Amino acid sequence: MNEVITENIRETKLANALSERYLAYAVSTIVARSLPDVRDGLKPVHRRLLFAMRQLKLDPVSGFKKCARVVGDVIGKYHPHGDSSVYEAMVRLAQDFAVRYPLVDGQGNFGNIDGDKAAAMRYTEARLTAVAVALMDGLDDDAVDFEKTYDGEEEEPMVMPAAFPNLLANGASGIAVGMATNIPPHNVGEVCDALLYLLKKPDAEIERLMTFIQGPDFPTGGILAESHESIVKTYTEGRGAMKVRAKWEKEDLSHGQYQIVVTEIPYQVQKSDLVARIAKLLSEKKLPMLADIRDESSDVVRLVLEPKSRSVEPEQLMEHLFKNTDLQVNFNLNMNVLDADHTPRVMNIREVLTAFLKHRDTVLIRKSKYRLDKIAHRMELLQGFLIAYLNLDRVIEIIRNEDEPKVVMMKEFSLSDIQAEAILNMRLRSLRKLEEEQIKTEYKNLEIEKEGLEALLTDEELRKNKLAEEIKEIQKKFGQKTELGKRRTLVAEAPKEVEISIEAMIEKEPITVVLSKQGWIRAMKGHIDSADDVKFKEGDSLKLSLKTYTTDNIVLFADNGRFYTILGNNIAGGRGYGEPLRLSVDVAEDAEIVTMFAWQPDQKLLVASRNGKGFIVNSNDVIAQTRAGKIILNLAEGDKALLCKPANGTHVAVIGTNRKMVVFSADEIPTMTRGSGVILQRYQEAKLSDAKFFNLEDGLSFPSGNGTRVERNINLWLAKRATVGKFPPVGFPRSNKFGS
Repeated sequence: MNEVITENIRETKLANALSERYLAYAVSTIVARSLPDVRDGLKPVHRRLLFAMRQLKLDPVSGFKKCARVVGDVIGKYHPHGDSSVYEAMVRLAQDFAVRYPLVDGQGNFGNIDGDKAAAMRYTEARLTAVAVALMDGLDDDAVDFEKTYDGEEEEPMVMPAAFPNLLANGASGIAVGMATNIPPHNVGEVCDALLYLLKKPDAEIERLMTFIQGPDFPTGGILAESHESIVKTYTEGRGAMKVRAKWEKEDLSHGQYQIVVTEIPYQVQKSDLVARIAKLLSEKKLPMLADIRDESSDVVRLVLEPKSRSVEPEQLMEHLFKNTDLQVNFNLNMNVLDADHTPRVMNIREVLTAFLKHRDTVLIRKSKYRLDKIAHRMELLQGFLIAYLNLDRVIEIIRNEDEPKVVMMKEFSLSDIQAEAILNMRLRSLRKLEEEQIKTEYKNLEIEKEGLEALLTDEELRKNKLAEEIKEIQKKFGQKTELGKRRTLVAEAPKEVEISIEAMIEKEPITVVLSKQGWIRAMKGHIDSADDVKFKEGDSLKLSLKTYTTDNIVLFADNGRFYTILGNNIAGGRGYGEPLRLSVDVAEDAEIVTMFAWQPDQKLLVASRNGKGFIVNSNDVIAQTRAGKIILNLAEGDKALLCKPANGTHVAVIGTNRKMVVFSADEIPTMTRGSGVILQRYQEAKLSDAKFFNLEDGLSFPSGNGTRVERNINLWLAKRATVGKFPPVGFPRSNKFGS
């Protein structure tokens, strides 16, 4: 026994064994779980669910059955996975807010748009919808191939006949190994229009097809805020992002007040989470235009938004909310599907439509051949019935008297085995129905149908006409003229940038922002010339002060190279000692604020570190959107940020702690959005002390004694960037600072 085992041991590198097994797992995940088939738009679990419900005869006109019964059949016969995953897939197919054209008609609690889960499967009931029936139309007519189930006891379809264009109509999403798919739902009436056009012109350009398909049609409605050109580009590449916005309207109230009511929210956004997130942003004072939000929804969505004041423009308020909340989301389209050969690939819209038409043509051919076989069989029987009718007395005599009537009839009337068997199996009461005219009429009708089917199989144009008829029938049942098929998502142009005026929502008042050395910040009313009267906690004192306004963004630059932003109106009032700066922004414990200033758009700023490296950055790039701030100056180990100053002038003067000064052209400093910068002045055992921009013709000013001195002869210090420099002019401050 040991020898046998030893002979079967095969040495394999662990890396090779892992890669082989992981590849098998990846392929299984892609093909058998995550990606939909381009022909019927279904994943295996959905296909098995629908087939199991069909086997249970849960058609739209029959009664409901418990979902537990359906799930039991699915996992027992077709899909050997967990019951919860199967039930969740079933629930989603029944949710009209998740699926544009539900495939399951649910009875009971199947969840809601707030994210509440469905009731347990033992409480809910379900049956198929008309859409699901259309998907499976032809399963009894040999329209598709069947395969053995996992245990070999049953058979299941490999793909549905799919008279309904389910992939585009209902969309799909899934994550596989190394790839994903995310296809939005569309309006089936528009899809049918595009299919009909593609039947006439197989080489139609995508831009032309997109005149029929306007874009996604989400079950929750909303507004698709994209230009037509952008939509065409996305569907041409099979990938791209599209903005989806909530639908809203303004409701006028008394005394000039108004409120905004959101009636439709973006697809796949849970309403309760949306309300909770907006409420949190409100409490954090990040939505200064909004006063309150209320959820007054019933079976329809109704979110009431109250503006801060009636002077706030509704469009500005909504643009502000679209920018900062999930009232606007990006839907990332990725049409990654399995083709007819089960190969995953990203398709454009024309390839998806063409694949569907090709599948329907294959189904039509198979159904026609199946029907031809049935006709041939019936015509053969009718020929036998006609012989029996013409020789009825003799047939009865043979049956009554002969020991083997079948053999005798076959020999005497030249009947086939099938014909003789059918005659023998007839009941006596059926004999009166064997009237010659009826038999001949049915035979003739079958001949006509046979000729039509044979012509259909040989003529591609006839098949196209037949496919067009089938598509028009689907359009009639589920298209734009039906309640289910009306377009829900409005298509609008890409939103224009709306300038959001802070003054519209905040009263502009002068304030003096005071920052203490221990990191306490407050906003004193008015512009205070002297901070001598400002009280601080014991052991604390003034670090920085700034005269500004409540509507200004206050920018703080820390020695860790990060910029932080606080709205002036959000800074604690001047009563008491204010509040710790770290309550407003996430400044690191070991970081210190270097400077503080009121933000101005398109302002050039010089940022530099103690080691003498720096660059110019645009003020638009330093505004931080989060509490964590925005890293701008990258620092080497042991280095710290030293200064941030306006970069206005033709030249820049730089001085180090070694009291050496150099002046060079401002053009030598690059403009960057982030980085460590370039060397401004070279040192051996010194550090950067200060820098100042100035115009060469105006001279370099600096404090001297009790006044200000201007040095106009700068030639002695003019040099290239990154040089050592020379001692500053006589009278230059011993602090090595240029002053304001």
